[in-house]
Amino acid sequence: MNTTSDPSSHHWLRALHRFCFWLGLISVGLALVMLVMLGVLRSALRPPPGAWSTRVHVGPVAIEVGVPSLIWLGTTPWLAQQLDGHTLPTRIGPVRMAWDAHSHTMRLTCQPCSLRSSSWGSEPLRLTSVSATVQRLGAMQLHGTLSAGAVHATWHGQLQPNGLQLDMTLAPTPVRDGYALFASAIPELAVAQIDGTFALHASLSLPSKTLTLTPQLQGMSVQGLGTAQWANARSQCGNDLSPAALAAPLNAQSLLARAVIAAEDQRFFEHPGYDLAEMSQALHSNQRTALAQAETSTTDETLTASGTALRGASTLSQQVAKLLVTGGDRSPVRKLRELLYAVEMEQTLGKARILRLYLDNAPWGSNLCGAQAAAQHYFNKRADHLTAPEAVWLAAMLHNPALEAKRWASSGHINVARARWVAGNLRGMGKRQRVRLMKGLGSLQ
Repeated sequence: MNTTSDPSSHHWLRALHRFCFWLGLISVGLALVMLVMLGVLRSALRPPPGAWSTRVHVGPVAIEVGVPSLIWLGTTPWLAQQLDGHTLPTRIGPVRMAWDAHSHTMRLTCQPCSLRSSSWGSEPLRLTSVSATVQRLGAMQLHGTLSAGAVHATWHGQLQPNGLQLDMTLAPTPVRDGYALFASAIPELAVAQIDGTFALHASLSLPSKTLTLTPQLQGMSVQGLGTAQWANARSQCGNDLSPAALAAPLNAQSLLARAVIAAEDQRFFEHPGYDLAEMSQALHSNQRTALAQAETSTTDETLTASGTALRGASTLSQQVAKLLVTGGDRSPVRKLRELLYAVEMEQTLGKARILRLYLDNAPWGSNLCGAQAAAQHYFNKRADHLTAPEAVWLAAMLHNPALEAKRWASSGHINVARARWVAGNLRGMGKRQRVRLMKGLGSLQ
């Protein structure tokens, strides 16, 4: 039986073949164009040797790109329009992007936001919302604003092939507005009345993460925390000591008190409860420590490869707040709480009582706290009977009491270089007295 093909079916079949052929050809062409464009983009964004770079994934392809080039592209209108409304996951939190075509401004909103820095400890600084604007002027100049709550700052940036230099200025702002950013984490804000203003200039270099801060505090005062009640507080330490030992005279003129000031807070009698100069120096010192840790792959968050503790910036007033109220966790929020108590203590208690509170409650390792307990344990005498070398020896332990107590128990001495540094800072001594003091330190080893 013979059959005859339908001419119309052959026509549609040939048309389908032609369509598939051209579709395949166009697809191959588009793929080639995309590969060429990707290659051009990869070549254009490839950073020069030694430049600041990061790895970006475009589908299955990973591209090494220069970060300054990415910033430049992100602030270019044709690309910024495509980013409008998108959310970018970052280390600090989800960042939502919004592009204003009229002003050529990109707004970045991090909500919630967590900021970390090895210079203030492992605990992040958490903020409900942080918003920044970015505008590019010409090819390499950036500027914008940074705001959180009622705190607003301006910033400027200079793009370079190997990095980004940022400078930020915060005009005088009420201190209470700054504290309001952390209201959920600082219970004292429910009762504290805070006055004064703070200002700040900061410089940040990327990718080195080198941060320089110049803070200012004017007229800060605090009321409502009840620190006046601490005037007659009894020490919680040395419960095994006799009442006579606990009541032994120990004032600001004693050798141990002077040695403690030399070791822990050399400007104790000059500052109002906080020391901005020491805060800035501690930040720079801890940045260097963090760099040394990274280079030697040290994993301990509080020690360098050589075993040196990260530098603190707490005054004796702040340390009293830590001992009596806030505890010892290293976090920026704890520092903010300590500042409130320190400022109020300076107004309600005065220097002499603050110093006595510190000496009565300070830790000295081996589960010891309080100067009298330490003097009895280590030298079998009252604190007011210590010699100058003994007083310096005890004061030198305070930067890391647990470590120094273990070192003393195992080797018979503490960090001698630290003790000599404390002796060198001890005020009210002539040259001959200081020479005798240094010799006395040697006899304690």
